[in-house]
Amino acid sequence: MLITIKVGGDILVNQFPKELAEEIKNLSSEHKFVLIHGGGDIVTDISTKMGHPPKFVMSPRGFKSRYTDKETAEIYTMVMAGKINKEIVSVFQKNGINAIGLCGLDAGLVKAIRKEQIIILNDQGKKILIDGGYTGQIDKINDAFLSLLINNDYIPIICAVAMGSNAEPLNVDGDRMAAKISSALKSDILILLTDVEGILIEGKILEKISSFEVKDLLEKIGPGMSTKVYAAQEAVNEGVKEVIITSGFRESAIISAINHKVGTVIKK
Repeated sequence: MLITIKVGGDILVNQFPKELAEEIKNLSSEHKFVLIHGGGDIVTDISTKMGHPPKFVMSPRGFKSRYTDKETAEIYTMVMAGKINKEIVSVFQKNGINAIGLCGLDAGLVKAIRKEQIIILNDQGKKILIDGGYTGQIDKINDAFLSLLINNDYIPIICAVAMGSNAEPLNVDGDRMAAKISSALKSDILILLTDVEGILIEGKILEKISSFEVKDLLEKIGPGMSTKVYAAQEAVNEGVKEVIITSGFRESAIISAINHKVGTVIKK
């Protein structure tokens, strides 16, 4: 079984959890893995220390994102593809896992169309049009290259940096990247590991939902979870069998998700 895992930035604040790496190692005799990681909080911290604090914008659909000008793009790429990515690879290698760290520029792994302009909500809640900066919409995945690595027993560790048409690094959402990669590879399962147990509705964890019910759900949840739910819907509609949103902090997080003992399951 091919399993794609997205690890959220909250899980990476100190270091990639050794327990998760050990669990992946134990499961790798039965399953193949691809891992996509975020790290926005770490980028924010380093960017602020460098005198370039981040600016966040809200889309009319309720999605919060980092506004990425040229300097932000450079810092973002440095931290995501350099510091965070290689620290994760190091943890995997220490645990005897043959991991390889990548970003979207490597072998044209993830290509994106740079957004010339974007619509955001201003402080008064009105729609305004601004320059798109260095953000992108994912257009193509080099699944042949990824399959080559996976079939030769490497575990790709991929950060959320894509390649634009001029080979420039672009900021893309990690959950959306995970959806696109898992779809391109026709993964059996996409697991979105975050800092909560699943989708919370009226104080209770939603155990299961179909991709067709997602639209009604988006109005009831916050911006952070909205992005994950939208990505889950996208992945399922494009061929992934199921997506599970669950906490990466719990014990045996991956096997518990696979067996539907935790989290929220999204299926078609």
